[in-house]
Amino acid sequence: MSRRVAVAAALVVLTLLVGSRWTTNRSAVLANQRSTVTASPPEVRPTTAAPSPSATPPDVVVAPKPKPKPKPAGSGPFGSMKLTGRKQVALTFDDGPHPMWTPKVLDRLKAAHVKATFCVVGTQVKKYPSLMRRIVREGHTLCNHSWNHELDLGKRPAAEIKANLEATNRAIRAAVPNAKIRYFRQPGGEWTDSVVKVSSSLGMKPLGWDVDPRDWEISDAKLIGSRVISHSRPGSIILMHDGGGDRNGTLVACPNVIKNLRSRFGITQLH
Repeated sequence: MSRRVAVAAALVVLTLLVGSRWTTNRSAVLANQRSTVTASPPEVRPTTAAPSPSATPPDVVVAPKPKPKPKPAGSGPFGSMKLTGRKQVALTFDDGPHPMWTPKVLDRLKAAHVKATFCVVGTQVKKYPSLMRRIVREGHTLCNHSWNHELDLGKRPAAEIKANLEATNRAIRAAVPNAKIRYFRQPGGEWTDSVVKVSSSLGMKPLGWDVDPRDWEISDAKLIGSRVISHSRPGSIILMHDGGGDRNGTLVACPNVIKNLRSRFGITQLH
């Protein structure tokens, strides 16, 4: 009997010890939970992305960049005019006047009711003033092409360039007083800033071209004509020759060239 009582007493003590420990652990858990719930959450600071290097502060006003000024229509190297600035194309003839070829070119133009620009050489004008008068009388535009077709004229001193161009203008006006000489064309297209400035100071626009059939080195009329026709575009200024050599190929090519260009673009006179 006493043995049963002892066992029972031991069980009671064990139960009391286990319960006490469970109660203590539960209280600690509950306390921890309460502190977690009631504690203030950690401060969260908003993150701000670093501004892009190209970003502009909102309080800074940036003026818009100026748009680049458009270049003049047909402007070429050093400001030489290479296009008419419209749909119609223009015909130009260099290196005359020549006693054989210039009259025949004028006949072709007159028959087609077309006006062209003649870029004349001073020495030729001095030799054939009557042809100079006919060019003006028939309403064509005049262009100074230097005194003696000096390819290096633009590389010479400004004073020498001026003297050269003035001598050519005097020869033209000796044949045709008060003639309007609207343009200057540098031989060989060897433009320089200096020759453009000098010619402009004398009231002449620098006249270039964008179609060169190279009739100054070939006499094949079909090839000359096909080069002009295939390379021309709206506004083209076409370079041909009425002096400086055998120009029969140019002469023969003229009627078909004029017909083709007139139907595709129209032909205008430079003013």
